[in-house]
Amino acid sequence: MSGRIFENIIYQMHDIIGRELGVLDSEGYVVEYSGKMDNEEQMENVINAFADGSDFIVYNNFTFKGVGRKNKPEYIAFVAGEDEIARKYCAILAVSLENIKQYHDKKYDRGNFIKNVVLDNILPGDIEAKAKELHLPINVHWCVFLVRTYEKNNMVVQDVIQSLFHEKNKDFVFTIDDYNCILVKEMKSNYSSGDLEAIAESILEVLNGQGIANVYIGIGSVVNNIKDLAKSYKEAQVALEVGKVFENEKHIINYDTLGIARLVHQLPTTLCKLFLAEVFKKGSIDDLDEETMITIKKFFENNLNVSETARKLYVHRNTLVYRLDKIQKITGMDLRTFDHAIIFKVAMMVKKYLDSNTMKI
Repeated sequence: MSGRIFENIIYQMHDIIGRELGVLDSEGYVVEYSGKMDNEEQMENVINAFADGSDFIVYNNFTFKGVGRKNKPEYIAFVAGEDEIARKYCAILAVSLENIKQYHDKKYDRGNFIKNVVLDNILPGDIEAKAKELHLPINVHWCVFLVRTYEKNNMVVQDVIQSLFHEKNKDFVFTIDDYNCILVKEMKSNYSSGDLEAIAESILEVLNGQGIANVYIGIGSVVNNIKDLAKSYKEAQVALEVGKVFENEKHIINYDTLGIARLVHQLPTTLCKLFLAEVFKKGSIDDLDEETMITIKKFFENNLNVSETARKLYVHRNTLVYRLDKIQKITGMDLRTFDHAIIFKVAMMVKKYLDSNTMKI
């Protein structure tokens, strides 16, 4: 933030109180002064004096007061004189500078801007102009990571993520509510899906190490323009919702790898019910017991290979064949044929989706 934003208040107060006054930056350099002073002069003694948390410092016939943190102020107000009046004027100036600073930070803060872009609170036509004003890159690779917990740990989660990713103007971390925290990260041009997974895994590992369980991370697709951050965020939300239904054992879900689950999740429930009725003319999935469903799942995991599936289930090959024949008899579908297997796989996902909607009701 440029010290020039304090120029008006410095000269207005000078006209009112009739004393010289000004502002130092955090390194002790003069950024604004009503009189004549070398801007290259550094007041290290003043900076060092504030390190012990003092409210006021008197030095070289000036009274100084920090703006912001006591022991390491971002700016320092100063007024000519060492008397009680100088102290009061300096306190008034410090309060004024703090208010100006807060207003400026709220209006121009990059993090606040990114948050508003992600939450779709800024008109698309205004985003690029504002990004240029804040000196943020526009046409680079961005990705949104949505970190969700089921306990109120938002501040801890935010602190952990910020400690992992803190590159200025490339990493932005903020909370949405008590359960959701967002990381917006600029990616390298040669990024891979493995890089995205690695970022999510590092967050998950550290949070688990902090004793925070039940952490789920949705990864939106990488976008090439800052104005598309809202799209990446919505995709991260979808990833978590779809993952909760179809892959609830996974803690990291990438939108770009959802596959057919994403399609099923977008279908109207009436269409899903119609599909199941058409597929299972003889009997429904509900007619299959738990052992049979485990067999089907393992059969799909082993790419419809009867021998390999039997080995993984620790059963004789003929036992598995008998089970598959039983499934065909109940449902009318022979899972050993590719077409029937595909239809049945989709039907299982549709059924799972419908069950999840019933639970919501």
